[in-house]
Amino acid sequence: MARTLAMILAGGAGTRLHPLTQTRTKPAVPFAGALRLVDFVLNNFVNSDLLKIYLLTQFKSQSLNIHLRQAWYLSGLTGNFIDAIPAQMRMGKRWYEGTADAIYQNIRLIESHDPDHVCIFGSDHIYKMDVRQVLRFHEKQQAALTVCATRVPVSQAHRFGVIEVDEKFRMVGFEEKPDKPKALPDDPHTALVSMGNYVFDAKVLYKSLYADAEDKLSTHDFGHDIIPGLYRDKPVYVYDFTQNTIDGEINQHYWRDVGTLHSFWQAHMDLLACEPAFELNNPRWPLRSYHPPVPPARILADRQGNHSSILNSIISSGCRVVGSRVERSVLGFNVQLGAGSRLQECVMLGRAEIGEGCCLKRVITDKGVVIAPGTELGFNPQQDRARGLTVTDEGLVVVAKGMKVGC
Repeated sequence: MARTLAMILAGGAGTRLHPLTQTRTKPAVPFAGALRLVDFVLNNFVNSDLLKIYLLTQFKSQSLNIHLRQAWYLSGLTGNFIDAIPAQMRMGKRWYEGTADAIYQNIRLIESHDPDHVCIFGSDHIYKMDVRQVLRFHEKQQAALTVCATRVPVSQAHRFGVIEVDEKFRMVGFEEKPDKPKALPDDPHTALVSMGNYVFDAKVLYKSLYADAEDKLSTHDFGHDIIPGLYRDKPVYVYDFTQNTIDGEINQHYWRDVGTLHSFWQAHMDLLACEPAFELNNPRWPLRSYHPPVPPARILADRQGNHSSILNSIISSGCRVVGSRVERSVLGFNVQLGAGSRLQECVMLGRAEIGEGCCLKRVITDKGVVIAPGTELGFNPQQDRARGLTVTDEGLVVVAKGMKVGC
């Protein structure tokens, strides 16, 4: 484990999450009131005692860099570190041209540590994983590459790399984002897909990246180029995510790709059941992040004595809810909710001012939003679009950072 280096790909633009990624990279998008998307992969490595971590950044990285400095500083005295590495154009005047190219442009950095294994993980999925268990599987199989995989409905599999395996879970087929995904042999409704998390034998990684860099027809992507070129000739194994166990977890193996506004909203709704599909509170697997210096949340009655009602919701520190009803909603830090307002299935990333008598249904608000008293959102899509708001095909209304609505 001590000779394992983690490279986290944290430069995604996240265009499908716009306008939440209008001013920040996708891994920096707030989640669940008190976290950022990048915190999940970082907690997975830190809780697994794997503490040599580089994060490769690129697009709109300032918000992410501030968060990493505030929440994830490690002293280098012990040889452990969590460092953000910006795109430095070491291989020429060009940005990263794919996931494999991002690693290739930092290959000298990897080589300087002389690791045995290199973990290459994404940074924008919601899940818990003990990475040590993946490494043990990788070493037991003497794999050149281990690809972490999970099961999804066939109807969703076209968004991922679809995998075929033999009885020993050695990869025998792989197709990146196919139009017609192949189902599992024993389940016609389910496909086995890549989670975008890889464990490489370091020497195999170097050789693959150098060869890929010389290939002028390559898109320099792990899914499109590296994996298809490896599994036919090298022992590439697939780690079944359902085999991973976390102490203290009731519902194991939750994994969500929050690449769209609807999936981002749905992942929040998954947190709000009496027995949630994904549990934030597990003392044996703490979810660390930055907590700003704000007071505890206050739930108050209004001047007329009307009490607030909070049902199946998450209310973060710094919030002030006055004589309002909040139902199946997530409020990030410093949300101010005026008297007589009603929220239903809303997600507020933080620092919002909602005036008195507002009624919001299935609304996502970014930070710095101000909504005037008496405003209704989520009931009339045409009116919401006329206000300059984003309205998804599923009927979600998204208020961009810093917007003032009805003011």
